[in-house]
Amino acid sequence: MATKVLIADDEMHILRAAEFKLKRSGFEVTCVEDGQEAWEAIQVERPDILITDFHMPRMDGLMLCRTVRSNESTATLPIIMLTAKGFDLSGDDGTSELGIAAVLAKPFSPRGLVQCIQEVLETGTYVPNVATF
Repeated sequence: MATKVLIADDEMHILRAAEFKLKRSGFEVTCVEDGQEAWEAIQVERPDILITDFHMPRMDGLMLCRTVRSNESTATLPIIMLTAKGFDLSGDDGTSELGIAAVLAKPFSPRGLVQCIQEVLETGTYVPNVATF
């Protein structure tokens, strides 16, 4: 049975590139364009891992993470956060309690995303190898 990945990002080129690489790597992928759509999709079918952009319309990535963590049925869902290059999640912004397993800066390599997903699912955390990005 394939690992179910939900990707939430309002940039279509990011969604399509990630979807293409993940499907080719054997993942079952669902793509949505904002946090509200992601939360609705999670309610229909819980993914094995959530990849979410930080900045999105309707519900941003942080609010999506807070919603996921506050719901008993999704509280342990692994989350990878995508951010704009140079944007740092410091912990001062309330992210430290959200249990985000990894943060990837855009642009990221699709191969690096696959490695990140695999490592997060295996270990619960991810330490990037600079050579893969």
